[in-house]
Amino acid sequence: MLFTSFSFTLFLVVTFVLYYTIPKAYQWKLLLLASFIFYALSGVSNLIYIGLTIVSTYAIGRKISSIHDRQEEYLKQNKETLSKEEKKSYKATVKSERWKYLLLCLFINFGILGVVKYTDFFIGNVNSVLDFFGKTGELQLLNFLLPLGISFYTFKTMSYIIDVYRGKYKAEPNVFKFALFTSFFPQIIQGPISRFDDLNETLCTPHNFETKTFSYGVQRIIWGVFKKLVIADRLLIATRELVSNPAEYQGIYVLLAMFFYAVTLYADFTGGIDITIGISEALGIKVKENFNHPFYSKSIMEYWRRWHITMGAWFREYLFYPLSVCRPMLKLATLSRKYCGDYIGKRATVYLCTLVVWFSTGFWHGASWNFIVWGLANGVFIILSQEFEPLFNKFGKLKFTQTFAWGCVQIFKTFWLMCFIRSFDCYASVKTTVTAHLSILTNFSFDQFIAEGVTNLGLSTLDYAVLIFAICLTFVVSYLQHHGDNICGARDYLAKLPSLVRYSIITALVLFIIVFGVYGIGYDSSQFIYNQF
Repeated sequence: MLFTSFSFTLFLVVTFVLYYTIPKAYQWKLLLLASFIFYALSGVSNLIYIGLTIVSTYAIGRKISSIHDRQEEYLKQNKETLSKEEKKSYKATVKSERWKYLLLCLFINFGILGVVKYTDFFIGNVNSVLDFFGKTGELQLLNFLLPLGISFYTFKTMSYIIDVYRGKYKAEPNVFKFALFTSFFPQIIQGPISRFDDLNETLCTPHNFETKTFSYGVQRIIWGVFKKLVIADRLLIATRELVSNPAEYQGIYVLLAMFFYAVTLYADFTGGIDITIGISEALGIKVKENFNHPFYSKSIMEYWRRWHITMGAWFREYLFYPLSVCRPMLKLATLSRKYCGDYIGKRATVYLCTLVVWFSTGFWHGASWNFIVWGLANGVFIILSQEFEPLFNKFGKLKFTQTFAWGCVQIFKTFWLMCFIRSFDCYASVKTTVTAHLSILTNFSFDQFIAEGVTNLGLSTLDYAVLIFAICLTFVVSYLQHHGDNICGARDYLAKLPSLVRYSIITALVLFIIVFGVYGIGYDSSQFIYNQF
């Protein structure tokens, strides 16, 4: 059941009505029921996977918390009799016990994710190696059906169990409240990847109906649907035509494919996140933002602080930092300083951790060499930007670098750098992507573009007119948000207008979606791109 389908709209209306009419003590229970109904509609068998994650993480989380409580109670009762060394030894023993349970939980849940998502990738690579050495026979692919949102809810629950292990908070005693955190239906498709302590503050608390909050939430839902149906799904038609025929569309058309895909992915992903946050806001539930105007970025590092923020924060907190201070890395740092000097010693482990994180980020996105190369390319450019940062800082002291024009140049540079890296995401293979890149140098022809234009990509003149208008409107709204006090900038601006004008604008936007939205069978839209992850 897609966010932009009529069936989901009906589901959402019923949920909203019931949520604000039933006793407030039952609101979170209704959300749990709605979440499981929504998830079951993606395939009843998928409930087995998410059920295993809920049960295993809840039970192990409670066990880790009980071990921690036992430690605190023991130390409290024996604080006068235990020596410093005895306390240290006892804490180390208890920590080792908690560590074993943490590893068990990580093994179970990342194991489930690894089996269903990556088994065929490894089998395919083994078959390629066997073919290379002339071995006969081929291992059969298992063709697991990927459960809806498994990457997102796995990351949510594993951040929870790690935080419980670290003692950041106690494990949730109510298994049903934990199940709601795991399965909360607006987030199940494409995030954001919420932390338990952030989401739980408002997820299970009673909420009164507030006109402004509900109205702001609905407005954001409408805006997300607009970006998805009017921009993303329309431009996706031309994008698919370009990337699925790389032999025909080369040179300047590769640049066009990169640009189209950048806009398509942005409208699709942020549109879905707008719907998620809008639904949550209408329910009185606070969900963290996942984007902060990434196309305003002036460097690749800034871009990744603005794009898919919760994913970046997850990898930074739960992979980069622990990896950078683990014993092997500390030993490597010592050896690097000893044999290679301070310059390399200070950087070796940081850059190695950076590459590991970005390899993992790419692999998380998809079981394909395309995504692995995409992730590593991001890591390499981030390392290069860090290496050249002193030079950039000196260059930045020049007067012309403080101008608006130079800022635009930096934004333009970052946008196209990300377009080139992102192209590994949209072409069929790494080889096809590299060939497409080379064609920009070897087969770049304005004459071909002038002769053939863009009308042969599956879109009409009207489609392009709609896209230009919709993208310009998106830029205006983004500008109001970027230069406002908060993410509500555009909605705050609307709220200041007379009621008749405000509701006329919202009604016009809804009518525009109905008339110019791109629909498929049964008037449903296409899947969100991030559903595949």
